[in-house]
Amino acid sequence: MSRLYGEAHRTLQDQFDTRRMADRIEELAVTTEFAPDVRAFIESRDMFFLSTVDQAGRPTVSYKGGDTGFVRVIGDRELAFPSYDGNGMYYSMGNIAENRQVGMLFIDFEKPHRIRLQGVASVAIDDPLKEQWKEAELVVRVRVTELWQNCPRYIHRYQKVQQSRYVPKDSCETPVAGWKRTDAVQDVLRPHEAEQVRRSGGEITVEQWMEQVQSGDEQA
Repeated sequence: MSRLYGEAHRTLQDQFDTRRMADRIEELAVTTEFAPDVRAFIESRDMFFLSTVDQAGRPTVSYKGGDTGFVRVIGDRELAFPSYDGNGMYYSMGNIAENRQVGMLFIDFEKPHRIRLQGVASVAIDDPLKEQWKEAELVVRVRVTELWQNCPRYIHRYQKVQQSRYVPKDSCETPVAGWKRTDAVQDVLRPHEAEQVRRSGGEITVEQWMEQVQSGDEQA
């Protein structure tokens, strides 16, 4: 019995004569625990992609970024990461509350190298780990169900230019998000956000913010 493959996978594998290869990859590569090198790789990342499923069964993928090491392996089969201030939708977090199945993809674009992870997640506002991350609103814990190294063949090589100025740090105050300064959202800001906007120079137009985005301005 395969942990990964269903009838549709098997149909395609048989069509292209890869069933034996697929079984061998599952046999050799798929595990449920963090090996030391995998743990080190995950904890060296400053971003990953998170896949969740919404209330209608629709999948979605989000980029999650933070300081290097913001994802922490906390057991042989469990990791945790913070949820920071976002756009107020709480889309990924709400999805996890509705459907705990998640996928995670960790990539090193310079090597290149990548790890795929499937797991069962939980999200909590009162998790004792929350104090370990500045400005964390929630903590997500993921229990691994499947984990494997993925072929790096099609990963393009990129180099990091600089870290986002919005990553929370103990050494400085985190700037208010540029889009929260736009005139389109001033009436729905929370009081502390409105104060941040005032201290950051006041509101701007949506057009001004879009110009910043399109030009690559770090203030966006």
